[in-house]
Amino acid sequence: MTRSPAPKRQPAPVRPWASAPRSPLRRFLDRRRRTLAAALFCVAAGAAVHELTPPSAAMAPVAVAARDLAGGATVASGDVRVARLPADAVPRGASSDPSRLVGQRLAGPVRSGEAITDAGLVGPGLLAGSAPDTAAVPVRVADPASLQLLRPGQLIDVVLSTDAGGGPGAGTTLAAQVPVLWAGGPGGAGGAAPWLGSQDAEGLLVVAARPDQALRLAGASARGKVFFTLVEAGPRSCGSRPPAAQPQWGGRCSLSHRSRARSALRRVTGS
Repeated sequence: MTRSPAPKRQPAPVRPWASAPRSPLRRFLDRRRRTLAAALFCVAAGAAVHELTPPSAAMAPVAVAARDLAGGATVASGDVRVARLPADAVPRGASSDPSRLVGQRLAGPVRSGEAITDAGLVGPGLLAGSAPDTAAVPVRVADPASLQLLRPGQLIDVVLSTDAGGGPGAGTTLAAQVPVLWAGGPGGAGGAAPWLGSQDAEGLLVVAARPDQALRLAGASARGKVFFTLVEAGPRSCGSRPPAAQPQWGGRCSLSHRSRARSALRRVTGS
């Protein structure tokens, strides 16, 4: 019995791309695929962060205090320096040139690093932020030494004492709860005042007043002795109303205000 020959196995088809040698670049990519994937991820994350990060704010030079400065001090060249702040953080009225501030007088204390604006200097900027009809009214008080008690922003009542023939003077409140802008004289918050056109600022006080108050304060020192009392912020008293709205002496409010003014005058004058 003869055996049939075994069928011949067909050789596997040869795939040209499987037997082709790999290029060096392909072998490099195969060996470092994880490293490359991580690097590509980092690049994509960095690009996303860059797109989401807001652009850096524009910086602007501004003159600031180089150290803590006291109110009333005259600015010297070593008291100011230039700092760079974001443009939208620079306050209005600030200067970029420190030399423009040298020789100016501060209306109030300034902290180190704080921008010095026109509102912080003695001069036209004193009324910055006030109502449009507000006036800066100078008043000469009878007791210049009392100005040592004042600082810009404090509220005071301005009282006029008239001569009563040797007896206690009659006190009249000229303006109530008016803020102090500047106080001159020895020890005052403003010191000397060359900006007023006079070196003699002793006893001089500048307050912010409404038009009706300014009329009563104008020339008050020529009508008698002017004093002031320190008050706290609160509802306006009858002394701060316009003249047409004030009650005549004898009303409850006017009597209370008059007695308070007389008590203050007795403490000041010792009468």
